[in-house]
Amino acid sequence: MTWMSAFPPTRAGLLRRLAAMAYDTLVLFALFMLAGFCTIIVTSGEAVAAGNLWFQALLMLFAISYFCGSWLRGGQTIGMKAWRLRVVRMDGNPLDARSAALRFVTAALSWAVFALGFLWILIDPQGRAWHDRLSGTRLVHIPKA
Repeated sequence: MTWMSAFPPTRAGLLRRLAAMAYDTLVLFALFMLAGFCTIIVTSGEAVAAGNLWFQALLMLFAISYFCGSWLRGGQTIGMKAWRLRVVRMDGNPLDARSAALRFVTAALSWAVFALGFLWILIDPQGRAWHDRLSGTRLVHIPKA
C-alpha cells in the first residue's frame, strides 16, 4: 500500500503553495550564505565582484541541488513538509531526475513572467501551474493522518 492509497491527496491551493515557498526561500537564503562563506574561504577573504559568473553559477548549483535533491528524496522540500505538500508525477509516482530538472527550469520561467505561471493555478481546472503542466507533475496536499 502506498501513501497515496492510504491517504488520498487533494490538490494544493495557491496560498498553501505560497506559504511553502516562503519557508523554502528562508532555506535558500541560508544555503546562499553558506555558498558565500565557502567563497570567502576560497578567495582568502577577498570580495567577489558584483555579477561574477562563477559565483552566480555556484548559487544556481546550490538552488538546483536543494530543490531537485529534495524532490528526488521523497518529493518534498522543507517548506513542502511543513505545509504537507508533495510533488509527484501525474501517475502518482515519485519524480525522476528528468522531471525534477524540468520542473526546476520551468518553475523559474513561471516566476520570470511576473509569476503568471503560478497564478495560473487559479484558473486551471486541475489546479496546476505552468511548471506542473510542462514537467508532467502535480503538487498535492497530504491530509493529516
